[in-house]
Amino acid sequence: IVDIDKRGQASVSYAQSLLGAPETQLTTLSNGLRIASEETNQATCTVGLWIGCGSRYESEKNNGAGFFLEHMAFKGTKKHPQSALEKAVESMGAHLSAYTSREHTAYYMKTLAKDLPKAVELLAEVVQSSSLSEADIEQQRNVVLRELEEVQGSLQDVCLDLLHATAFQGTPLGHSVLGPSANARTLTRNDLVEYISSHYKAPRMVLATAGGVNHDELVALAKQHFSGISFEYEGDAVPVLSPCRFTGSEIRMRDDALPLAHIAIAVEGAGAANPDIVPLMVANSIIGSYDITFGGGKHLSSRLARLAAELNLCHSFQAFHSSYNDTGLLGIYFVTDKHKIEDMMHWAQNAWMNLCTTVTESDVARAKNALKASLVGQLNGTTPVCDDIGRQILNYGRRIPLAEWDARIEGVTPRIVRDVCSKYIYDKCPAVSAVGPIEQLPDYNRMRSAMYWLRF
Repeated sequence: IVDIDKRGQASVSYAQSLLGAPETQLTTLSNGLRIASEETNQATCTVGLWIGCGSRYESEKNNGAGFFLEHMAFKGTKKHPQSALEKAVESMGAHLSAYTSREHTAYYMKTLAKDLPKAVELLAEVVQSSSLSEADIEQQRNVVLRELEEVQGSLQDVCLDLLHATAFQGTPLGHSVLGPSANARTLTRNDLVEYISSHYKAPRMVLATAGGVNHDELVALAKQHFSGISFEYEGDAVPVLSPCRFTGSEIRMRDDALPLAHIAIAVEGAGAANPDIVPLMVANSIIGSYDITFGGGKHLSSRLARLAAELNLCHSFQAFHSSYNDTGLLGIYFVTDKHKIEDMMHWAQNAWMNLCTTVTESDVARAKNALKASLVGQLNGTTPVCDDIGRQILNYGRRIPLAEWDARIEGVTPRIVRDVCSKYIYDKCPAVSAVGPIEQLPDYNRMRSAMYWLRF
């Protein structure tokens, strides 16, 4: 039988685990490329290049270029044709992957730690000398069009893309990452080359790694493979992010043939570097999330989840906060039956009003614990850690240590939650997007009127 006391000693307390997290080391090359690594003595590592460009940097005409490029990335480089590139990755037993979002693009590789030099070399090739042959471009067109078709089937993606389209209408943040199908049909090799030459610049890149890597070795590899990346823009035309204004508005895509309604309501949130982001994360943690498969029913900790379970309000909901460079979307997304839309919307907005007026000590204490747990829990493996490093260095210029996040969360009081939520939510015009059988969704003016209470 295990002695209880001894068993307790073997485990590590939350506070110890925060302090025990390895430090992220950061070095900048002469061309402005940043190299960041978190060293743990694992046998594997993830290495990747995070680039500060995405669909927000595109125009109506070339929207979707970044996503198209991601498809072209692994189709061969000037040195390795596609088959040789695939063989090189396969023979190391590595995974090579990429993604594009509204403000970031990433190319990364998960591999054995001893293969780091080869991985960095291949990544450098993929990013700097992709062959972009006309034949591959034509072939990928069909793949991109098929993916566009597939995404239409994911109603959550459709709903949240529509939310961006209406909330940030008339600005580049309104563009979707995949772009319209018209562009997928018409983008030329020239468009792609132009996109690379105007955005793939060293000061906007971060070479991030996590796992069994040595920082000095990584810096040496980066000097060898990445010092050639330019930091100068043609005609000094540095692309400056124009501010994206938020517009309270709605977009309805009614389709009574669909089984469930997908609805998102959001207000303008905080930008990534805004200190208000922490109280807003705590606020979202109070609202929480729910899925019809959760056990717990009326004993769930989130009030909205309890109501959802007891009154059968929805199939699922989640509070979200997407933050961008200088703005964000703070909202609630839910999936519900067509007869429950009005009730669910009422209670969702009621939860928001409670955040602004009546948040209690116990609500905040519980939300802080849940938020701390999810913050640590999502860094489970070298790839999420690497992604975290890459994005934070692009957003903040440094990696914020877990202990600092913890302290900032700990510093949030009910008063702060009420004040910050009142600043962002109370009496603000929301953006609403709805897809499916949405006849029962209240008129926009009614939803706008539920953004304040006649009580002060």
